[in-house]
Amino acid sequence: MNKLMTDYRQKTDTAIDLFFPQCNKEYSAVIEAARYSLTLGGKRIRPILMLLFAKLCGGKEAEILPFAVALEMIHTYSLIHDDLPCMDNDDMRRGKPSCHIKFGEDTALLAGDTLLTESFGVALKSTADAENKLRALDVLRERAGADGMIGGQVMDLSFEKASPDAEALKRMYLMKTGALLSAAAEIGCILSGADENTINIARKYAQNTGLAFQIIDDILDVTGDEAVLGKPIGSDSENNKTTFVTLFGLEKAKEIAIELTTEALNLLKKLDGDTSDIALLTDYLLNRNY
Repeated sequence: MNKLMTDYRQKTDTAIDLFFPQCNKEYSAVIEAARYSLTLGGKRIRPILMLLFAKLCGGKEAEILPFAVALEMIHTYSLIHDDLPCMDNDDMRRGKPSCHIKFGEDTALLAGDTLLTESFGVALKSTADAENKLRALDVLRERAGADGMIGGQVMDLSFEKASPDAEALKRMYLMKTGALLSAAAEIGCILSGADENTINIARKYAQNTGLAFQIIDDILDVTGDEAVLGKPIGSDSENNKTTFVTLFGLEKAKEIAIELTTEALNLLKKLDGDTSDIALLTDYLLNRNY
C-alpha cells in the first residue's frame, strides 16, 4: 500500500509542477502562497482515487492528470479558506503554519481564489474526448459548488447555532467531504469512457467512502496524535461541534465507519476488472492515523 500511495503521490506532484508552476510576475506572491498550500504534503487521496478508477476503466493517465491536479487545487483552496479566522480559525495545517498565518489573511484569501479559478484552466488542458471532458467539468463544478462542498460548509457553519441530528450530519458530511471524493471516482470513469452503470457504482462507492472518511476524522480528533496529524486534536470538542463521536460514542462511530467501508468494498465487487488497488486504498482510509 505504501508503494502504491507513494507512486501516485509522485505522479500527482510532478503534474502539479507541470500545470501550476511558480512564476516571477508582479503578482508572484499569490502564486507562492497557493503553491505553498498545494505542495504542503497532503495525502492526495482525491487524485489517487481518480487515477485508480481511470486505470480500472482503461483510461489514459495523461488525459486524466490535468483533472486530478484540478481537483487537488479545488480541495486545497477549500482548506485555505476553511483555516481562515472567519471560518474554522486554524493556525496549523499538515504540521506547518496555515496559509493565512504565513502570508496574511488577504493573500491567503486570494490564493484560494486563484486555485479555484485556475483549476478549470488546468482541467481544460486534458486531451480527453471533448464530450467526456465537458461532462467531467460539469461534475467538477457541481461537486465543488453550492450543491456540493460549499453547501456542506454552509451547513457545517449553521450547525454551530443549532446542533444537527444524525441524518442532517450525514447529509453535511456527504456534501462537505463526500462531494469531491465522488467527483474523483466519477471523473476517472467518465474521462475513460466508462458506461453509466460503472459511473453510478463509482459514485455510490465514493459516497460511502467519503462518509466513512469524515467519521474517521471525527475519531482522530479525539484519539489522534497531534505530531502525526499535523494539527491540534480536540478542536471539535473545544468548539462544541456535533460529530458522529458526540452522537454515538467512539466505539459505535468506528462500527459505522466499518459498515460504510464494507458497503463500499462490496460495491467494488460489482465492477469488471481488477479493483484490488482501490480496495487497498479503501482499507487504508479506514485504518489511517492521520
